[in-house]
Amino acid sequence: MLSRLSLRVLAAMALLSAAVPVKAEVAAPGFRLSQIVPLGSPDKWDYLLFDPASHRLFIAHGSEVTVVDGPSGRILGRVGGLTGAHGIALVPGRGYVTNNGQATVFDLAGLGRLQDIPADAGADAAITDTATGDVFVMNGKGHDITVIDPRTDTVRGRVDLGGKPEFNAIDGKGALFVNIEDKSEVVRLDTASLKIEARWSIPQCEAPHGLAVAPDSRRLFVSCVNARLVVLDADSGRPVASLPIGKGSDAVVFDRKRRIVFSSNGDGTLSRIAETGAEDFVALPAVATAPGARTMALDPDSGRLFLVTAEPDKDEGRSGRRGFVPGTVKLLILDPE
Repeated sequence: MLSRLSLRVLAAMALLSAAVPVKAEVAAPGFRLSQIVPLGSPDKWDYLLFDPASHRLFIAHGSEVTVVDGPSGRILGRVGGLTGAHGIALVPGRGYVTNNGQATVFDLAGLGRLQDIPADAGADAAITDTATGDVFVMNGKGHDITVIDPRTDTVRGRVDLGGKPEFNAIDGKGALFVNIEDKSEVVRLDTASLKIEARWSIPQCEAPHGLAVAPDSRRLFVSCVNARLVVLDADSGRPVASLPIGKGSDAVVFDRKRRIVFSSNGDGTLSRIAETGAEDFVALPAVATAPGARTMALDPDSGRLFLVTAEPDKDEGRSGRRGFVPGTVKLLILDPE
């Protein structure tokens, strides 16, 4: 039988343990490389965009946009005749790809080119704002945004950013977020008025690249070349967390269904961070991919991930892009286990 003193000690210990929060372990499901799809030449690639409506994957692939069936990995067609494909945005019936300082419009049914809309120097990332329906083009060398009205395919306006834009993200409520790579900043733009509402400095983030948003928890995920992922409050810009990721990050996606942030890294790793609460984030074990697999897209329903890279070339002087063997560009398809 326990003495009164022992009972009092046990009661105190129970109260103490109840007062100290214990972070639950986060399940870390694995990923498997389920398919490799050879894409071949040209030897350049950039942004990937997965369209949940058609289950098609659009890959900026040098002088073309390569279109792949997401479920099967089969190449469906190409938008050709480009001089440097980068960002891709879609609206009903049409697509837009940044292409040598302009946005090239193409037909989603037949993949034929329709027209070119002038943007600015270094036209790079592109995104469709679901609130206004407009297409926003980030001009890296122009340090601005070109806003296209897809109802008339004319330029609605331009926004001076005061620095070099990289990735962007929308919250679906009229806010566009843009990384400013050369100033370590994130800008928030009102997509209706085209006014910059906020400019947040993130000095702990060197050359911000990837960017994603969790609309419900109001969190921004910014990947940095100094192997960190910074989490910001999307309304105030308040730093929430900073976590380690792999080297050479370029793209970030947020799996809203599974509450996982992914960073695709040039060092051949896929970093994973679990959102366990609006203030709590846990780094999960990285997944091995392949060197150079820096750009990425997500199928939000299945959790399937798409990455593009090429075979490393020991003789870097022979390669068309960062030391890769010519003609070996390939799509990696990873599925959760």
